[in-house]
Amino acid sequence: MLTHLTIKNYALIDELEVDFTSGFSVITGETGAGKSILLGGLSLVLGKRADLSVIKDTSKKCIVEAVFDISNYNLQSVFNDNDIDYDAISHIRREILPSGKSRAFINDTPVLLDVMHKISSALIDIHSQHQTLKLSEIDFQMNLLDSLSGNFDLLKIFSNKLKTFRALNTELQKLNENALTLAKEYDYNLFLLNELKSVDLENLKLSDLETEYKDLNNAEELSLLISEAKEILDAENYGVISNLNNLKFKLNKLSTLSESFNELKSRVESTFIELDDLSFEFESKQDHFISNPKRLDDLGSLLTSINNLLHKHQRSTVEELIITRDQLENSVQQTSNSENLIKQCEKNIESVNAELKSLTKQLDKNRQAVIPNLTARLEEILSNLGMTNARFKISIIPQENYNDYGNSKLEFHFSANKGSNFGTLDKVASGGELSRIMLAVKSILSAYKRLPTIMFDEIDSGVSGEVSNKMGNIMEEMSQHMQVFAITHLPQIAAKGKSHFKVFKYDEHEITKTQLRPLSKDDRIQEIAQMLAGSNISNSAVEHAKQLLN
Repeated sequence: MLTHLTIKNYALIDELEVDFTSGFSVITGETGAGKSILLGGLSLVLGKRADLSVIKDTSKKCIVEAVFDISNYNLQSVFNDNDIDYDAISHIRREILPSGKSRAFINDTPVLLDVMHKISSALIDIHSQHQTLKLSEIDFQMNLLDSLSGNFDLLKIFSNKLKTFRALNTELQKLNENALTLAKEYDYNLFLLNELKSVDLENLKLSDLETEYKDLNNAEELSLLISEAKEILDAENYGVISNLNNLKFKLNKLSTLSESFNELKSRVESTFIELDDLSFEFESKQDHFISNPKRLDDLGSLLTSINNLLHKHQRSTVEELIITRDQLENSVQQTSNSENLIKQCEKNIESVNAELKSLTKQLDKNRQAVIPNLTARLEEILSNLGMTNARFKISIIPQENYNDYGNSKLEFHFSANKGSNFGTLDKVASGGELSRIMLAVKSILSAYKRLPTIMFDEIDSGVSGEVSNKMGNIMEEMSQHMQVFAITHLPQIAAKGKSHFKVFKYDEHEITKTQLRPLSKDDRIQEIAQMLAGSNISNSAVEHAKQLLN
């Protein structure tokens, strides 16, 4: 509830500070005394836009601060979501600087205006004829029915299921789109995959194949050259080995005659052994380089296939081709699996949809159960407020698609007079009728739901006598469940307030100012007597005022 209000340097207000209590508070004052200024200042902490014209002294900033006891509003999560320190006694402050810049604070934490509006609108509701337009909004109407039917716990379950349902449908759409793309590419990917699988990529080394191909391609020339090399080494009369054998024989004799030839003998023997080994190597090579046309053709075809694959896939190594093959295999496998994924997702959607249908059925059943009582209560309250022929028709129409409240549309029709056609509130109800309907709705809601502080702004316009008395009774009854303010010009309503405040103007140093002050018991008698009789207060008006207060 609103416990304290401070307004500084706003319009005709120099500085105003006032404390409020729980229950029903009334605010009165002569026409033009500044009640609209008070509401304008309060609207700043509700996040409304402001400009320099509201600043009284343009050399100073304008400040409006409201203090709320929010211990019973369960707003901790809202504060946490917006990174604001939660306090059971919260301060909401708005500053308008001389430069025109606006600043907003909640518990001394700077906030954006939309955050201020979100939180403060959960704490105070200024009810005017403009606000009655909410009566025609589907959100307001559904909230009314759900409050009376106790649907909110069920709605939380429904909301979570609906999120799951929508997420599954989004997933199914993506799966279908992916499946369509994969299907278009499937045949080509499968062809490429089979091409790559036709080559045993893991068990080949490209450099070895290229070497073998080159050797086989030159086999005849290599074999001839090897034979000629062997001939140089092994020819019987003029071969290098034969001549070196003769040299070895000579050195054997020389070494027997002189030990000085022993080293030369050893070197020649080493050379002989090396050349003999070289001759053996040539012979082995000659066995290796044997012409094999079939193997040569096979290798040529394999190398051509590999090089074509490297070029086609823009890869430089066999290892990269293996990676490409595995990716293609995964893509082909996904195409095969996508149908199973789609079927499973469709199965999940069907299951959640069945749960949603059951929940919406129960939600509408609960709503349908309270409609007769709601209709009767509204018509009863409105009859007491002078609308004796007011009638309502509230219908729940099932819809094909889900919305935030289930899968139904609410039709809220009204007729104010006998013989009049039923129509939507925004089309057939006048401003005064809408105000009374909203009062009736709020009075019913207050018994079922924790409502924010409500301030009725001259909702009693156009009523008098017994109707105003009944209107006051409704507000007083609502104040048993919530904090209620009424800005009123009717003494019958003013007398019912637990607390009474007066807005008034006064002149100081030829400057008109506005102020708000609480009234004592005697002050209230005089104020209500003046509301009854005008400026010339009679004894009978005073007595009448006392009767009203009692």
